[in-house]
Amino acid sequence: MSTTSDLVTVIKKELKATQMTYADLAQALGMAESSVKRMLAKGDMSLSRVDEICRAIKIDFAELSRRVADAQPLLSEMTQEQERAVVADKKLLLAAICVLSQWTLEQITTRYRMSEAECVKYFAQLDRIGIIELRPMNRYRLKLAKTFRWREHGAVMSYFRENAVLDYFSGGFGGHGEGLLMVHGTISRSLAPTFMERLQRVAQDFSQQHQADQKLADKDREGYTLVLAMRSWEFGAFEQLRR
Repeated sequence: MSTTSDLVTVIKKELKATQMTYADLAQALGMAESSVKRMLAKGDMSLSRVDEICRAIKIDFAELSRRVADAQPLLSEMTQEQERAVVADKKLLLAAICVLSQWTLEQITTRYRMSEAECVKYFAQLDRIGIIELRPMNRYRLKLAKTFRWREHGAVMSYFRENAVLDYFSGGFGGHGEGLLMVHGTISRSLAPTFMERLQRVAQDFSQQHQADQKLADKDREGYTLVLAMRSWEFGAFEQLRR
């Protein structure tokens, strides 16, 4: 959530960007320079004063608010409560997965049986939960970091373990660009994290390619789901045969 200090920080950045000094701002506001410095130091200003500052630095209030929002730290993980709220409604979960892939409202309503009004409703819920910042014309900004991951034992991963894992692996992997690899081996414990880092880089490459290919026509793109995993594990049926 944005605070007054965030607003002041952005105002100071805009002053610097426009090469406007505190003295220049004070003159534009009809105030003493010392009063401007005190006002910004305390963050004590009315909305009408913020409006005056916006006019002085030639930026409208909506754009200033957007820049304050953009400056907020992005989430790398949701809280348990946020995840439970997402899985409570399957259409909301679908909307969440779609916005993580940067789908537009039109793309979602074209692909799925969801009306525009429903989609807007779910966008508003995702905004309240904190996943996106809803903007005019039903556009949005993701509030999740590039390193974002669902909680390992959270509500969303639990849902997919129970409902999606068997569905995913029951299909064939012989299509164009598809494959399934399963490799077992014993390696140094100290090297195991290195392999996980490589898998994370592959996931990041996939995500970046997804973003880059959004400019392509739908007919030139295909939906793929990449699942990467590595854990110390032995098949239960084999484990029962241990001496």
